[in-house]
Amino acid sequence: MGSIGAPEILVVALIALLLFGAGRIADIGKGLGQGIKNFKQGIKEANEDDDEKSEAKAEKSERKKTASKDDEKSKKKREADEEADAEA
Repeated sequence: MGSIGAPEILVVALIALLLFGAGRIADIGKGLGQGIKNFKQGIKEANEDDDEKSEAKAEKSERKKTASKDDEKSKKKREADEEADAEA
């Protein structure tokens, strides 16, 4: 018992050629190649979508931070105006 060597692979390839024929094996290889290509493309698109979502989320949180800072500034300004009105 050992590993599969070159002669064993050659015998299996010849049997497959006899069973399916050269044209059918070429079609199987073509289909397999297209499937792998589509799979890789799908993974790439999924990663791009994830990147876009994370960028949008970061931008949204940055806007929230900016808005809360603006709210704090306007609140302090109103309080200062109210104190000035109370003193007058």
